[in-house]
Amino acid sequence: MARQRRGRDIHGILLLDKPAGISSNRALQIVKRIFQAKKAGHTGSLDPFATGLLPICFGEATKVSAFMLDADKCYRATAKLGEKTTTADSEGEVCEQQPVPDLSDAEINAVFAGFHGPQTQIPPMYSALKMDGKKLYELARKGIEVERPARKLFIHKLELCGWNKPQLVFDVCSSKGTYIRVLAEDIAIALGSCAHLTDLRRTRAGDFNVEHALSIEQLELLLREDESETQLDNLLLPVDAALQDFSRLDLSPQQALEIHHGRPLDILDIKVSNISNTDLIRIYTVDKHGRSYLMGMAKIEDQKLKSVRLFPGLATPAQTGIQHKKTP
Repeated sequence: MARQRRGRDIHGILLLDKPAGISSNRALQIVKRIFQAKKAGHTGSLDPFATGLLPICFGEATKVSAFMLDADKCYRATAKLGEKTTTADSEGEVCEQQPVPDLSDAEINAVFAGFHGPQTQIPPMYSALKMDGKKLYELARKGIEVERPARKLFIHKLELCGWNKPQLVFDVCSSKGTYIRVLAEDIAIALGSCAHLTDLRRTRAGDFNVEHALSIEQLELLLREDESETQLDNLLLPVDAALQDFSRLDLSPQQALEIHHGRPLDILDIKVSNISNTDLIRIYTVDKHGRSYLMGMAKIEDQKLKSVRLFPGLATPAQTGIQHKKTP
């Protein structure tokens, strides 16, 4: 039977191991085609030369991508000391050369210690950040350089993995918005040289690990083997896999109906504990078969539980058999 080519309504998160040589958007389009998905998006770009974990969100999972963008990320990076390039990676042209000092592991670790904790970083010109409506890399390709404000970030971990002059390998875990290319350049300056990245692999994003990711080749093999797409769909993590750091609140079917129609709930009528007014909350209810499902995200405001974002595609009150509460 020929495979239907129209988009499918599927919901969930795929952990993709992006290959080198293609953009994150290109990887997204390939995976979207493999799954024949109607709607898909990724959660934080990887440079074309970089590899590793790129979570792909399908359907209602695209609504949680913002939470994943905010998550800390970890990388294994390889830098070549002694050469600086125009792009700070191996895709650029060498624009500066410096001697590489003889360094001990202890000396490198001492420099690494200075990069732990809160830092500031100036984004590179070769980046997708926009200035006056134009992406910086578009200006950079025209030879235009503009002033970029420094951004605050946090380095949670910076660990030496290998030093074989001039190759420096390190692991780093940092807050969102950290450019590892710039970090490598800054480290090299502190070591008395210059550098550019020759390899970069994202190993973790939030709670997700690259060890559980699949390659495009593995997905394409399953596509050829499985015309029903069942095996492919079974690879998807549930939408709430990206929301495990948020408190959970289970609502009765009637409470769920109120929230679904935009009516806040008095917190005196629900069991809420250890949740502050600033917390986002995962809200769940059950369908007519008694199966629990994620309704969306909510928050407490003015002693009321109010919806922030709902995921109607996962299950709707109409599917639960609940009727509107009639006013006497």
